Amino acid sequence: MTMQQTLSAARRPRRWWRRGLALFALAYLAPLGSYAAYSVLEGWPASWRSANWSSAGLLPQADSRPEAQVYLLASRVGRWRGIFAHHSWIVLKPAGARQYIRYDVVGWGQPVRRNSQVADGRWYGNDPEIMVHLSGDAATRAIGAIDAAISTYPYSRWGDYRIWPGPNSNSFIAHIAAAEPALAPGLLPTALGKDFRDGWFYAGPAVSDSGWQISAGGLFGVTVAKVEGLEVNVLGLVAGIDLMRPAIKLPGWGRIGLDPA
Repeated sequence: MTMQQTLSAARRPRRWWRRGLALFALAYLAPLGSYAAYSVLEGWPASWRSANWSSAGLLPQADSRPEAQVYLLASRVGRWRGIFAHHSWIVLKPAGARQYIRYDVVGWGQPVRRNSQVADGRWYGNDPEIMVHLSGDAATRAIGAIDAAISTYPYSRWGDYRIWPGPNSNSFIAHIAAAEPALAPGLLPTALGKDFRDGWFYAGPAVSDSGWQISAGGLFGVTVAKVEGLEVNVLGLVAGIDLMRPAIKLPGWGRIGLDPA
């Protein structure tokens, strides 16, 4: 091997490192940094006490629709953490019921809460969005699976909650969506904690059961599925692409494209 060939071979690993770092900066650091700047300019409430937790007026009166209803909602989390993540929760109304039932997981006290907030309440002052809506027979079928999944959630004791990488509010919704895959499209790429699975290594069906996922403690992983598309998780930050409902997925910004539902 000539001296020139030796130098060329030595440069190849450096080129791959440089390309990898450039790709990481483009796919993860640049979107996250730009969304952080946007969030700082928008501002946020100084504390949870000063935040607006009132109804956002998204849901109709529960007694105005006699048929069963299921809603998956999501809202940015509080203060600087909203740069990285959404908080997700589920709202149910069995057929004939006159009130909604809200379930979500929080980081203080007993993790799984029932009706601790207004069904479509703002979260730390941030307006929620309806990610998935099921009605009628589809909702009735889903409610049975959802109730069973809530009762078997394995991280429901005091002290089980962990904000990063999970189990947290989005790990709870992912657990429910694994039992009721119709909810899976509503898990945003910024639903940090959704890729946390039991144990520190998981290889098996994706939450939607339409493809496959490999996850190491929710910190690193890859998902390839019809519903989720391609998602690459690095330290809980997700970048990827959705071909079924065309969109790109970026840290900070989340989905940019068609509505996930």
